[in-house]
Amino acid sequence: MSFKITGGVGGTIPNANMAASLDDDFESDNQDYYSLLNVRKEATLEELKASYRRLCMLYHPDKHRDPQLKSQAEQLFNQVHQAYEVLSDAQSRAIYDIFGKKGLEVEGWEVVERKRTPAEIREEYERLQREREERRLQQRTNPKGTISVGVDATDLFDRYDEDFEEIPGGGFPHIEINKMHISQSIEAPLTNSDTAVLSGSLSTHNGNGGGNINMTVRRVTSAKGWGEVELGAGDILGPLIGLKVFRNITPRCFLTAQCGLQFSPRGLRPSCSLMTARHLDQNTMGYLQWRRGPNSAMTTSLVRDTKSSHFTLALQLGVAHSYLMMSYQYKFQDEEQTKVKGSVKTGWFGTVVEYGAERKISRHSVLSATVSIGVPQGVTLKIKLVRASQTYLFPVHLTDQLLPSAVFYATVGPLLVYLAIHRLIIIPYIQAQKEQELELHRKSSSADIAKKKHEAESAVLLMQESVRRIVEGEESKMGLIILNAWYGKFVSDTSLKQEKAKVIDVTVPLQCLVKDSKLILTEASKAGLPGFYDPCVGEEKSLKLLYQFRGAMHQVISADTESLRLPKQSHRIESES
Repeated sequence: MSFKITGGVGGTIPNANMAASLDDDFESDNQDYYSLLNVRKEATLEELKASYRRLCMLYHPDKHRDPQLKSQAEQLFNQVHQAYEVLSDAQSRAIYDIFGKKGLEVEGWEVVERKRTPAEIREEYERLQREREERRLQQRTNPKGTISVGVDATDLFDRYDEDFEEIPGGGFPHIEINKMHISQSIEAPLTNSDTAVLSGSLSTHNGNGGGNINMTVRRVTSAKGWGEVELGAGDILGPLIGLKVFRNITPRCFLTAQCGLQFSPRGLRPSCSLMTARHLDQNTMGYLQWRRGPNSAMTTSLVRDTKSSHFTLALQLGVAHSYLMMSYQYKFQDEEQTKVKGSVKTGWFGTVVEYGAERKISRHSVLSATVSIGVPQGVTLKIKLVRASQTYLFPVHLTDQLLPSAVFYATVGPLLVYLAIHRLIIIPYIQAQKEQELELHRKSSSADIAKKKHEAESAVLLMQESVRRIVEGEESKMGLIILNAWYGKFVSDTSLKQEKAKVIDVTVPLQCLVKDSKLILTEASKAGLPGFYDPCVGEEKSLKLLYQFRGAMHQVISADTESLRLPKQSHRIESES
């Protein structure tokens, strides 16, 4: 029985650290100036001016005599004015687009000179990000590991064969672990171009085993190539010295050369290999490899990888091992990134047919199962779990013969077990985890939500008089009138209580945005519009509204970040009149 596990074992520093800090702050700073002004991110200066003037007329403090309304109007007027000042200045706008509001609040703006153009600001930011990534690289060892445990379960099926001699007193099938392999590697960046890799492995098979340790130093010589030197030692094969070089010959072609010298008990064993590859088109690669040594062979392969499929065709000619192999993998476009695959391989060793499936079961975990049917290998079930940089492989050898019962149970058994575990354990766990994260997010942002809610309610009060005049003008020409509008998460028609708790009434704010019998909303989140706030943080939201135009009633449902233009062709509801 065999199980396998793999595990993941410049500029100034203050500026780069500040860039990192800005990234962290930007995540919590959710004020969107574009949404506040209801303009596109590509809006021209004229579009900004038109929106700014309209909002200034709405929120100007001098229009309100009530002290409380006047104070609220001043606050909203200042927000609109600040948004316009930032977006109307090319340099400030570029800084805001990259760093968000926090980037504009840095005293002295140490990151870059304000005289630089927006393109130069973006280049400087990208440079600081690269330096930040380099420091992160130097702080991690990037551990990777593999554990493989082989299971011999042939007694499950071979005991029912006519020629099988039953052992006296044997009540249960005999299942054992007959081989195991463990490997681990860590990386240690020495400089920006040099990296040291330390790796080791241990293997055992039917009571016999061994191990080895390797040290590799890799240097990136240029953007086109790198080279590495490898030193190794083991208790079976002896010391090893190796050299490997990679080089991009053209933008579409690269070459890899490798040579090694093994000091074995039987003497020196030299080996070398040469591989060249070429992009045949955007999704297709061609490979040609030559190996000289204990397993001398010539291999050519064709690999085509697209968004929905992966195809491989390979041919190897060698003295000890020649084969022809073809495999195909189909990729489903779902959240779980489901894949189904099949392959056939035939050569001097016999013929092997494999089929299986792979699916993402959590954010960092991928589970796959493959059934291997071969002559004379028999039937083997391979279970593989990849968790981040750790890989666990469990090949279970079921029978040395081609038994239909073994093929059936190897196919159906894992599927039923997965469906049961997925429904009873994985789905409830993921849902509970999402709810927990959502609840923590709600608690951490509760003060901000309360503030936004208060600002939205104040904005609605300030809009009342303007909305009254807009409605009167639209009624006189049978124009666009918003009858009812809601924003938030709509659960279902039967869950009225939950729906009311998840949505807010935005009839007044939307009517206030109507101009010349038209309502235009950009692709930005609606939560940033005047009079809006987020009633269900972290959840998907939509906008549902009922409006009247030319005497007819219409209903529209729009996603949160979907642009909207009214009037439009939509579902019509006949009025009672």
